[in-house]
Amino acid sequence: MNLNLKNKKALVMGASAGIGKAIAESLINEGAEVYICSRSEQKLRDCQEDIGAAGYEVCDLSQPLASKALIERVIARIGQIDILVTNTGGPAKANFLDVSDEQWHLDFQSIWMSPVESIKAVLPHMKENNYGRVIMVTSLAAKEPILGLTTSNGLRAGLSGLGKTIANEFSAFGITINLLLPGYTNTDRLKSLKLSDEQIKTMVPAGRLGEPSELADLATFLASEKGSYITGQSIAVDGGVLKGH
Repeated sequence: MNLNLKNKKALVMGASAGIGKAIAESLINEGAEVYICSRSEQKLRDCQEDIGAAGYEVCDLSQPLASKALIERVIARIGQIDILVTNTGGPAKANFLDVSDEQWHLDFQSIWMSPVESIKAVLPHMKENNYGRVIMVTSLAAKEPILGLTTSNGLRAGLSGLGKTIANEFSAFGITINLLLPGYTNTDRLKSLKLSDEQIKTMVPAGRLGEPSELADLATFLASEKGSYITGQSIAVDGGVLKGH
């Protein structure tokens, strides 16, 4: 299937490893010009060499207005951003009474404000071009709270409402916005949990971990013209983990 992404320009955040890297690589394989960002310049260099990214920008998304400045730098370099993928790492695990005020502020900036700042910065350019794709990578916690991930549960749920709001405002300008909710995916973060095969089979109806490429290929479809009538959706890629409708 030709997704017609040749000459489209994309920025993928948190793209030096894991799901972000897989999305960037999938977009590149379909002909898009992709810029990547993360906090580690060395990891970005390695990733760029590995997947053939057009360029990279070092950016710490936990810092106020960093994502806004990132958008401005990338647009100054390449002229436009047709596809924006927001993606941040998972926050520290803690029950509600154990979460410090400092942790709330840090996670609010990373999980909530970095997408808000970057999307607000890029939408006027997308509107002017009458084309845009925004994909927010969040978590199953957006729909179903996960034990101990208090800040993630609270903040990511709000992003679903935000995405729907933006979709309603900007659909008439050829802009779509969707959220992808990865389940238990084969990344370094999940590997650190050292789950046994039996535990995974108990937790995941599909009986296995998801691969980053499986979520990435859906992201690429949504970023293409083929996905132009899909907007305002929160789509789980989880092997059946979510228990609700």
